Amino acid sequence: MGDRAKITGMGAIRHSGGVAFRVWAPHAKRVSVIGSFNEWDPDKHPMQAEESGYWYADVSEAHVGDQYKFQLTTEKGDYQRIDPYAREVTSSVGNAVVHDPHFDWEGDDFQLAPWNELVIYELHIGTFGDQEDVNQAGEFPSVSARLDHLKRLGVNALQIMPVGEFAGERSWGYNPAHIFSVENAYGGPLAFKQFVKRAHQEGMAVILDVVYNHLGPSDLDLWQFDGWCENDRGGIYFYNDHRAHTPWGETRPDYGRDEVRHYLRDNVLMWLEEYHVDGIRFDCTQFIRTISGSDEHDLPEGWSLLQWINSQVAQKFPGRITIAEDLQNNRWLTRDVGAGGAGFGAQWDAMFVHPIRQAVITPQDQERSLAAIREAIVYRYNDDAFDRVIYSESHDEVANGKSRVPQEISPNDPTGWYARKRSTLAAAMVFTAPGIPMIFQGQEFLEGGWFRDTVPVDWDQRDEFHGIVRLYRDLIRLRINHSGFTRGLCGQFTQVFHLNEERKVIAFHRWDKGGPADDVVVVANFSHQPQDDYIIGFPTSGTWTLLFNSDWQGYNDDFQSHPSTNVVAEPGKYDGMSCHGTLSIGPYSVLIFSQ
Repeated sequence: MGDRAKITGMGAIRHSGGVAFRVWAPHAKRVSVIGSFNEWDPDKHPMQAEESGYWYADVSEAHVGDQYKFQLTTEKGDYQRIDPYAREVTSSVGNAVVHDPHFDWEGDDFQLAPWNELVIYELHIGTFGDQEDVNQAGEFPSVSARLDHLKRLGVNALQIMPVGEFAGERSWGYNPAHIFSVENAYGGPLAFKQFVKRAHQEGMAVILDVVYNHLGPSDLDLWQFDGWCENDRGGIYFYNDHRAHTPWGETRPDYGRDEVRHYLRDNVLMWLEEYHVDGIRFDCTQFIRTISGSDEHDLPEGWSLLQWINSQVAQKFPGRITIAEDLQNNRWLTRDVGAGGAGFGAQWDAMFVHPIRQAVITPQDQERSLAAIREAIVYRYNDDAFDRVIYSESHDEVANGKSRVPQEISPNDPTGWYARKRSTLAAAMVFTAPGIPMIFQGQEFLEGGWFRDTVPVDWDQRDEFHGIVRLYRDLIRLRINHSGFTRGLCGQFTQVFHLNEERKVIAFHRWDKGGPADDVVVVANFSHQPQDDYIIGFPTSGTWTLLFNSDWQGYNDDFQSHPSTNVVAEPGKYDGMSCHGTLSIGPYSVLIFSQ
């Protein structure tokens, strides 16, 4: 091993003279690195014991592409373990691979859009692309081939379901076996870097979903890693008492152990630094900050871990976003760490998705609650209107016993008139209410059924329902103020000024600073009846230009192209506003006006 100074870092650290290896195994008596460079002989490269249970070796014979493992001699016998920090593995039960971290990022100076201008598209790498195009390079290239569609749609951020190496060839990704490695079936680490760079070239950020509330539980080499455990549980990387239990198995990481905290922190920083991702979405944070998902059983070290990671991200990667999926309506998640919060930039909002979905899947108009819709529109966690992610479909909301919104609306006719009208009504609420809007793959062309990791997106429907795709595109352009007339949809301020429970019409005002090209008025009809000669208030007098009518026949042949036009608002108080105007709106439709 020579007299070279020890190299910092964990796992396999490539350098000019070979590869250094470091692993944490505090209960091992002896550790060796074995691999293709030494014929898997544990006697050739024994590792030196360091402080706090770390072991180190510097191997001049090792090179990029070599396969390796650690062999641990313990009181319970000998174990061969995959490197917990392995950047690449041959499979979830195979060998680690010495990975070359270098990649040609030249020209990749992408900057995430301001959070109030983000539009997120959630997708699953294993089902989004053309399955017939999947080749030996894996699934990432097939997804890259569809980026043109997403660019035309107008989204500027892709949220990718987890890509860490998992057991088997198909998965949602929420069963991570090796959190530092990219799933081989998707194409591995190089393909993911190429995908991120290509997305950036097309103007889209990449936000990665990660899973730290549990690991595995299958193909989990971390389990009893160095032979030690208590209560027959997971050993050094996991809790070994009642805190180990999660809904997915007894594999909750030990958030109170420094080495485990660094392991998870290092994983976040790796995605941001080595893969240039623009944000991290944390899965089920309620099972990190609490034992049972209930605030009655806090896990203080989990909360402090989230604070530490978010502080590190803010310090080292300013401008990147972290998003919590917590769904417990906890305002402290998105408050600053300095104020005692967890420090997330945003959180998925249960206070929006559930009432909005309920409003459109309810069969009878009289049972729709406009009061619930109003609360969903104006709900805030804190002072920033954009610290929540709002949506009507996500991978969780269209599986686990729930279907896509069109399927929920019309189980026997998920592409029929009612499904089209009411699912796009929900989408219009997503893109006009304050918050960061998100849609799920295929939503823009009425993908039906429910999400399964074995069923690819039906791309034929994109052509069949090209008008609905255009509707989503038009909504996205308005949401990001593409043409310069709807700045209010990026603004902090919202007032629901009209709510008619009897006729199921709601109207609200969005603005940033106010005035022409800023003020936006949104009118939504949650009834199957059109509303003609309908009077509502307007903030100011003059002509209000109709920018969007979801009932336009161009979106679908059997939409009514209801005779909605520009509205001339006249002075005279109405709905608490200083002016009023008369309009017509079609059934289950949305109108968007600006001055």
